[in-house]
Amino acid sequence: MNILYYEVQYNPMEKWIQHPLIKPEKIESRLYQQALAAQVLKKGNSMIVAPTALGKTIVAALVSAERLNKFPSSKILMLAPSKPLAVQHEESLKEFLKAPVNVLTGSITPDKRVKLWEKSRVISATPQTVESDVIAGRYDLKDISLLIFDECHRGTGNYAYVFLANRYMREGKDPLILGLTASPGGEEERISAVCQNLFINEVMVKTEDDVDVKPYFKPIEIKWVFVEMGKEQKKIKAHLDNVLKNRLKGLKNFKIIPSISKVSRRDILQARGRVQNRISRTANPHRDCLLAMSMITAVINLQHALELLETQGISNLHHYFQKLKKKKTKASRGLFQNEDFNAAVQLTRRADGKKIEHPKMTSLLMILKKELKKDQQIIVFSQYRDTVNEIHRKCEEQGIKSVKFFGQASRDKEKGLTQKEQKQIIKNFRKGLYQVLISTSVAEEGIDIPSVDQVILYEPVPSEIRMIQRRGRTGRKSEGQMTVLITKNTRDESYYWSSLNKEQRMKSQLTRDFSQSDITLDRSQTKISVEKDNPIDNEGNPITEDEIPPENLVIHVDHREVKSRVVRELSELGVKMEFSSLDVADYQISEDIGVERKTAQDFTSSIIDKRLYKQAKDLAEKFKKPVVIIEGENMYAGGLHPNAVRGSLASLAIDYSIPIIPTRSPEDTAAMIYRLAIRELEKGPMYAPVRTEKKPLSLQEQQIFIIESLPNVGPVTARKLLEKFGSVKGVINAQKDELTQVEGIGRVIAQKIRDVIDSDFMSKRAAPDIELKLSDILEEK
Repeated sequence: MNILYYEVQYNPMEKWIQHPLIKPEKIESRLYQQALAAQVLKKGNSMIVAPTALGKTIVAALVSAERLNKFPSSKILMLAPSKPLAVQHEESLKEFLKAPVNVLTGSITPDKRVKLWEKSRVISATPQTVESDVIAGRYDLKDISLLIFDECHRGTGNYAYVFLANRYMREGKDPLILGLTASPGGEEERISAVCQNLFINEVMVKTEDDVDVKPYFKPIEIKWVFVEMGKEQKKIKAHLDNVLKNRLKGLKNFKIIPSISKVSRRDILQARGRVQNRISRTANPHRDCLLAMSMITAVINLQHALELLETQGISNLHHYFQKLKKKKTKASRGLFQNEDFNAAVQLTRRADGKKIEHPKMTSLLMILKKELKKDQQIIVFSQYRDTVNEIHRKCEEQGIKSVKFFGQASRDKEKGLTQKEQKQIIKNFRKGLYQVLISTSVAEEGIDIPSVDQVILYEPVPSEIRMIQRRGRTGRKSEGQMTVLITKNTRDESYYWSSLNKEQRMKSQLTRDFSQSDITLDRSQTKISVEKDNPIDNEGNPITEDEIPPENLVIHVDHREVKSRVVRELSELGVKMEFSSLDVADYQISEDIGVERKTAQDFTSSIIDKRLYKQAKDLAEKFKKPVVIIEGENMYAGGLHPNAVRGSLASLAIDYSIPIIPTRSPEDTAAMIYRLAIRELEKGPMYAPVRTEKKPLSLQEQQIFIIESLPNVGPVTARKLLEKFGSVKGVINAQKDELTQVEGIGRVIAQKIRDVIDSDFMSKRAAPDIELKLSDILEEK
C-alpha cells in the first residue's frame, strides 16, 4: 500500500468542467479536487483522507462521471453509514450529475428497492440495506463500475462495508473502490486493517497546511476551559475512591490484577475474561473465583459512577445510583452494604435535592450567553442523553432557543427521534429557528450544517476519530471555534490528551511514505478471493468444483437472522437462501431438520429467562431431527454458575433429545449448517414446507397447517396423519384408537386431540385446561 502526501502540481483538464455527465456551473473548479479525482482513476482503489468541508463528495462525483462515461451500462454505488447521510448524498449527486440518482434505505420496501436499483445509474444507500438485498439475491454488484465508501474508517470488524467490498471485488466486472474519510484512525494497524478490508492500494492525504488547500480552508480555533470540582463533588469522590481502592486491593490479593494504580476499564474487562475462563474450566469453581467476579462487577459500577461524577454532574450520578439499587446482583447488594458507598449515595441525594450542578454547566451557560450575542449558531455535544436533557432544560430557563438532538433508540421512557423528526430539527436549526443544537454523538457524522460557528464539547472523548468528526461540524464557510470543557485532575484531562496524542500519531502515520514492505496487504486472509475463477473457502483453501453448492440446495432462514454474520458467510459460500418468518428455528434445512442457533451469550440469557426450554419444546415437536448450535469459544462466560449451564445442556440432550453442536464462530456455524444441508441433500430432494407466521396459500400447505394446529402435532406428524386418513376430514373423524396407530401419536396426545375436536366451544374463562405436560409425554415415551 502506498500512502501519497503531496503538494499538487497538476494542470486540470478541461473535461472536468465540460464533462458530458456533469451539470454545467455546478462544481467549483478546485485544483486539488480535480487532481485527486485524476489520481483515483490512474492509481485504482484509493482512500482520500481530508478534513471535513474540503469537498470529498465532489471528488467522488468527478470520478463517478468519468466511470459512467467509460462504462455506459454501469452503475455507481455510494454507501453512507446513516439514512440522513445517504439522503444528503443523493441530493448532492443529483445536483452535480446528469444521471438518474436515487436513494435506497431500509425504510423503502424490498420490491420498490429492486425497481429503483434497476432504473438508477447512481445509487446512494446505507450499507445494511444493500447487504441484505445482495444476500437475498434481489440484485448483485457486477455492473457497479465505482463503489464509494463514505466514512470508510468504519470498514473494520463485522461492519457491512467489509462484506460488500469482498463481494464487489468478486462480482464486479470493472471494479473500482473509493474510500472517503476525515479520520482513518491513529494506529498503523487500524489504517492497515481498513485498507486490507476495503482493498485499498493508495491513500491520498490532504491537510489544511497544503498550499492548494489553504485558500479554501477556514481555520478552527480550539479553546479549552478548565473547571474545578465543587466541594460536594469532592466529598462524594473521596468516598467512592475509598470503595474502589478496597475492591481493587481485593482483586490484587486474588492475583487478578498486578497493581491498583491507574487501572482502566479495559484492564478490568480483560480481568473479567480471565476469571470467567478460570471458572469455566472447573466443575465446582472455588469461592474465591466467584467472589472475584462480584468484585470486578462492583469495580465496573464504581468506575462508571466516578465518570458521571467527574464529567457530567450530580443529577446523572443520582439517577445512576437509583438504577443500581434496583439491581439484585451480589455486586450491587455488596456496594449498598458498604459504609463509604452509602455515604456517597446520601451525599449525592442531598446535593441533587439542592440542585447543585457540575461547574461545567455554569461555564457552559456563560459561554453560550456570550457567544450568542454575536448572533452565532452553536452545537453542544455531550456523551449522555441525561446531560443533553439537563443542558436543554437550563437553556430554556435562560431563554436560549435550543433543541435536543439524539438517536432513534428509546431510553428511560423517553422515545427516540424518528428520522423524520431528526430531519425537521436540522431543517429548523439551519433556518435559524434555534440558536443551539444540543446533541449526543449522533450528530458527529454526516449532518450538513454549514452555518455552525462554534462547537462546544461538554466533555472530551478519548477517540481521535470522534474528536475530528465533532470539530468538523464547524469552520465550513467561515472561521470556526471549538471549546472543550475539562474538569481538572479527572479523566476529562486524560481523555483530552489521549485524543490529541492519537490524532498526532494518525497524522504521523499518514504523512510517512510507507513502502510496500512497511504495510503488506495479506490477501490470503481475505474471506473472498479477488481471483474470480479460483474461489476459496473460509480457511483460504481452494474450493473444488464439487464443493460449490448445488443449484437445488436452498436453506430457509428466519428474517430475524438476516443481519447475522452467519447469513453473510452462507452467502459467501454461495448458498441459496429464502427468508421468511419461521415459526420455529432460525434455519430450516429440510422438512426434518430445524436448527436453533444461539451465541454463548444468548444461550446464557435464554437459561435465565427460561426461553430456552420453550424453544426446545417447540423445536422437538416441529422437527424430526432438531439441532441446537451454540456458537462461541466459551459458553460459560455469561456469569452463570457452570453447573447451571451444564444442567441446561443435559436437559436439551436428555429431556428433549436434541443434539448440541458447538461452533467457534459465525464462520464455523455457517460451515456447519452448510455441511448439514449437503448431507441432507445427498439423501434425496430437500422438500421443506415451511411453517411460517403467515397462513400458507397452497391447498396442501393449508391442510398441513390445519392439522398442525392440533395439540402436540408438528409438520412431520401432520403429514403422517393426512397420509394415513387421506384428508383433513378423515383426521378429524378418526377415533382415539385409530390416531394411536400413527407414529408419534400416543394415548395421551390422542386423547388431547379428541378433546379439542369433541369439546363444545366455551368462553376463555370456562374453557378446560387441555395443555399437555412434558411429564405426560416423557411417561408415554
